[in-house]
Amino acid sequence: MKFFRLLTPLLLVIVAVLCFAPVAWAFCGFYVAKADTKLYNKASQVVIARDDDRTVMTMANDFQGEVKDFAIVIPVPTVLQKEQVRVVEPKIIQRLDAFSAPRLVEYFDPDPCAPTGNTDRVDSAPAPAAARSEAGSARGDRSLGVTIEARFNVGEYDILILSAKESGGLETWLKRNGYKIPRGAKQLLQPYIRSSMKFFVAKVNLDKFEKSGYQFLRPLQISYQSPKFMLPIRLGMINATTEQDLIVYILSPQGQAEITNYRTVKIPSDANIPLFVKDEFGEFYKSMFQTVYTKEDRKVGFLEYAWDMSSCDPCSADPLTQEELKQAGVFWLDDNSPSNVPVPPSFRRSSPSSNVFISRLHVRYTRDKFPEDLMFQQTANSESFQGRYVLQHPFQGELKCQAGREYKRSLPKRFEQEAQTLAKLTNWNIQDIRNKMKLSVGNLRYSWWENFMSWLGLY
Repeated sequence: MKFFRLLTPLLLVIVAVLCFAPVAWAFCGFYVAKADTKLYNKASQVVIARDDDRTVMTMANDFQGEVKDFAIVIPVPTVLQKEQVRVVEPKIIQRLDAFSAPRLVEYFDPDPCAPTGNTDRVDSAPAPAAARSEAGSARGDRSLGVTIEARFNVGEYDILILSAKESGGLETWLKRNGYKIPRGAKQLLQPYIRSSMKFFVAKVNLDKFEKSGYQFLRPLQISYQSPKFMLPIRLGMINATTEQDLIVYILSPQGQAEITNYRTVKIPSDANIPLFVKDEFGEFYKSMFQTVYTKEDRKVGFLEYAWDMSSCDPCSADPLTQEELKQAGVFWLDDNSPSNVPVPPSFRRSSPSSNVFISRLHVRYTRDKFPEDLMFQQTANSESFQGRYVLQHPFQGELKCQAGREYKRSLPKRFEQEAQTLAKLTNWNIQDIRNKMKLSVGNLRYSWWENFMSWLGLY
């Protein structure tokens, strides 16, 4: 099974975010950079809007190659009809990625000698510990135990819904009908057939794709009703030779979503790190993720973001609008604008809501550590959380008061703590970190920096 994303350069945008909450509890600050899916060479993305037993799933696709060779086979719990399938614009997934990505923020220390009660500046905020897929031919199909339950076209895709009696017959049928599936599919198809699941099979209709004018394949979105809240990932491992990254955005009217058959762990967050990381945030986050992934024995899912969609603090992108949320599959909104989401009438809630809570789950998986498909559950936990990393700039003006002198004496210990924190998070060499901290200052000779380097014996 393959999902997709579009590759674009990582943009570092500085956005000033106003803060109206009390400083001691606020996340507010200056957003600097985000660790979005562009950091990873192969990162599948799936959006799941789920309420009760109703699901709308949007699948992105990182397929690279000739579109004529593209095909996906996705186990689904029920037979899907044409009105339950559509294509959507890639921008929706890009928006969710940008909104929920782990982020780097920066604060600036106030003048410790300034009179107390000065509200004309934005004070620094201490980082909180946690936040919130004709007759003769038909006879051949039956001999293989394969039944075409539905056949239709959606956008640039030709869609089949198949059922099968045994995995060897399904594998043979797919190959005979021109679907280039990887070797070894038989073994991985078998568990889905045993559990009476159907197979959503899609390939590109070349004529329609060429006429569409699109340069990339668009995400496919399906809706279905099932008590199973799961995501099949095993088929995506058939040809995998390395670890694969999967980002799942779960949209719910309740609260956080979590994985039930593997542990869900919060990514390390709210850490103060050295200022030079501003220019290396992508490498920092990848190293940090790999470090904690290894520490957890490579068999957990990580929560990178959990927040009500109506707000963010600090925002790495604007919250999605009502119309964008509908495009992402949210079907329970109670505004009066028309909905284009292809869901059956039974999906409409008797008591609609405007609540949309987003959980961003990051799973790095291999066949040996993730032998089962992902099973999820929704919870009532509405606690906010984000992967957030803090740059704290020291005050650089004159310090002539007693409080200023005490502040200056406290800085070396603070800088060393930032270096130690970075080394622990990333497994980077502590001496290399200290040297980079020195180089990042350049030729500037702030007295606090000289004190720090002398304290380390490096100046």
